[in-house]
Amino acid sequence: MQRIVFNAHYLMYFDTAMAGYWRAMALPYHETFERLQGDLYVRKATLEYLGSARYDDLCDVGLRCQRIGTSSITFVAALFRGDQCLVHGELVYVFADPATQTSRPVPNALRDALDAFERGEAMFTVRTGAWADLASLAAPLRHEVFVQEQRIDAAIERDERDADALHVVVRNRLGMVLATGRLLWPEPGAALAEARIGRMAVHKDVRGSGLGAAVLGALAREASERGCKGLSLQAQASAIEFYRRQGFVPRGEPSVIVGLPHQAMVRPLASGDRP
Repeated sequence: MQRIVFNAHYLMYFDTAMAGYWRAMALPYHETFERLQGDLYVRKATLEYLGSARYDDLCDVGLRCQRIGTSSITFVAALFRGDQCLVHGELVYVFADPATQTSRPVPNALRDALDAFERGEAMFTVRTGAWADLASLAAPLRHEVFVQEQRIDAAIERDERDADALHVVVRNRLGMVLATGRLLWPEPGAALAEARIGRMAVHKDVRGSGLGAAVLGALAREASERGCKGLSLQAQASAIEFYRRQGFVPRGEPSVIVGLPHQAMVRPLASGDRP
């Protein structure tokens, strides 16, 4: 009736932004807190209203971890329309046992990750290597994404090319494998000298947080160092725009591979791809 956003909705906006905060930290929420043997429960939420959002406003939400106590974590939050702050507040969470909901000390691993994120440090590491070295890390994520999520036959997902390929894995600060990919070298004397990227997989809870781009960047640098002139890949239809943003362009007509629509895409390699 007042033609403004209902006051309680701002808490929902801040809660939605918290999901993005964990994604930006490269921490899949449920798996992370299962590993930490706890969960976060809201102890207190306070808001101060300086203005009102209206229908069709495009707003931004900012979050910052302000303080980590023994068992509590305090975030400050603000919602902006352009440069104008409309609502700001404080969210206090308590780390607790999920079964009893009794408080527990914030684990050092979580404390360190929050501190590092607020300092602007990298939240993940990238490792390249042979399948013999990285199979135990890459294979479970590939199985989760391709076999369990996309229903691709496990017998197809694994092939003999893995042994010859260069592989990449991305792990967060808790050691969880969140992204992987592989690079197949061009055949000797190939006219285009394109290295082929494949088996790109990113944990579903952290997609859109830069991990896929990190895999592509590592593979591009390795290909450039080996003298390759370009990269090629078969992009699933749902990922075409992602690859466009990474400099790939379509080549040829779409096709269907393992029952899923794909588009061949290519990208040249330049000196900028060298480390």
